[in-house]
Amino acid sequence: MTHPLRIFLVDDEAPARTRLRTLLEDCAASLSLTCLGEAENGFAALEALQHHHADVVLLDIRMPEMDGLELAQHLQQLSHPPMIIFTTAYDEYAVQAFELAAIDYLLKPVRQERLLAALQRAQERQGRPQNLPAAPERRFLSVTERGKVRLIPLDQIRYMKAELKYITIVTSDKEYLLEGALTQLEQEFTSRFVRIHRNCLVATKELAGFEKGTDEEGETHWLAVLQPGDRLPVSRRQWHVLRDRFRHL
Repeated sequence: MTHPLRIFLVDDEAPARTRLRTLLEDCAASLSLTCLGEAENGFAALEALQHHHADVVLLDIRMPEMDGLELAQHLQQLSHPPMIIFTTAYDEYAVQAFELAAIDYLLKPVRQERLLAALQRAQERQGRPQNLPAAPERRFLSVTERGKVRLIPLDQIRYMKAELKYITIVTSDKEYLLEGALTQLEQEFTSRFVRIHRNCLVATKELAGFEKGTDEEGETHWLAVLQPGDRLPVSRRQWHVLRDRFRHL
C-alpha cells in the first residue's frame, strides 16, 4: 500500500499558494495526500526539500533570482527527486517543462479537475524509478554549508579538485566542499570546464596559458596558468589533449 502523496508548494505569490492549498483540500476527497509545506522562492524550496522527501512539487515558473525551470534541474540532483507539476500563468515554457520530465503543466488559474488528474498520474508513478532525461545545463552548483543549501554560480568557479569522495570548489574568494564525482561534473559542464589532471577541472575562461615547471624530483612537467597567476599541474596524459585544444594560448 502506498503512503499518501506528499506534496510541496513553490510560488512567490502568497494568494497563489493559498489557492493551491484550497484545491488540495478539495482533491483530498478523491485522493490520499498531504501537504508537507511551501516556499516563496527557489532557494527556500531547495533547502526545505533537502530535509523533506516530497513526492510531488507544485512549482511556479516565473520567480525572482531562480526560476522554476532551474529549480527543477536542482531537484533532479536530490537522492529522492520529486515529480514536478508546473503551475504557471504563461504557456511559452511548456516544451522546456516536459523536457524536464514534468508530470503536467497547469495554466493559472488552476482548475481542480486538472490538478486532480495530474496528481492521480503522479500517484500511479509513485514508487517507480524515474528515467529522467538529460536536463539543460544548470547555472549553479548546490552545496550544503552548515546545514543550509548554498548555490554557487558556475561563472564564479575557477577550478574543482577531487579527493576521495569529495570535490573542493574554488572561487576567487572561498572554497566549498561537494560530495560527488568529478567525472559527472565534467560530462555535465563540458562547455565550461576542462580536465587538466585526473583530479582537477579548470574553468576554460580562467585559463591564461601553459608553462613548463620542475617538480621536487627535478622532472619537467607542464603547468596550467590561471588568471590572475595561479598554477596547477597538468598530467602528461591530459597535456596531449590540452595542447591541441588550446593552441591559441
